[in-house]
Amino acid sequence: MSCSRGNIIRKRPQKHQNKTAFKNDLHDTSKKTKVLNNLEVNGVCERCKEIIEWKIKYKKYKTLSAPRKCVGCELKKVKYAYHVLCTDCGKEKKICAKCCTSFDVIKKSDEENEDNNVNKYQSILKNLPERKRRTLLRYIKKQEDGQEISSTAIEALLSEIDKINLDDDLNDESSEDNLCGSD
Repeated sequence: MSCSRGNIIRKRPQKHQNKTAFKNDLHDTSKKTKVLNNLEVNGVCERCKEIIEWKIKYKKYKTLSAPRKCVGCELKKVKYAYHVLCTDCGKEKKICAKCCTSFDVIKKSDEENEDNNVNKYQSILKNLPERKRRTLLRYIKKQEDGQEISSTAIEALLSEIDKINLDDDLNDESSEDNLCGSD
């Protein structure tokens, strides 16, 4: 059994697998579902936005029947489910209306994630063979002309590294070697 004590390796695939993706409006054509599908989530951080969008996508979102009391101003102005602050207090204090974290902290964590991605790509470049690494670096220089390259562009380059024409790069290397040999 997969739930028996000490059994950490499962030997079979999961029993019930979905053949089609879930659609929240497949059998339900009510006005409520249409309104929820068109609902725009604003005033929350990215993580909370993803959580609320997931709830809407999989029909787990429960709307408020009456406005709730705001934690900030203590008036009944919260009109969106899962929010603890009204939109006015959230904008005024510059914090997420759901989890009450400041947007500055969220931006710093995003910058840290970007730094981690750069470190990850540097480690990938270190692990590449010398020929492919130099080819990739030359290709990046040709594409960007000294500008910073984003992590998504590096991912695309790494996935397409075999498509880069190595014959042109070999000609470039031989001309560089000739220049170095003449000094």
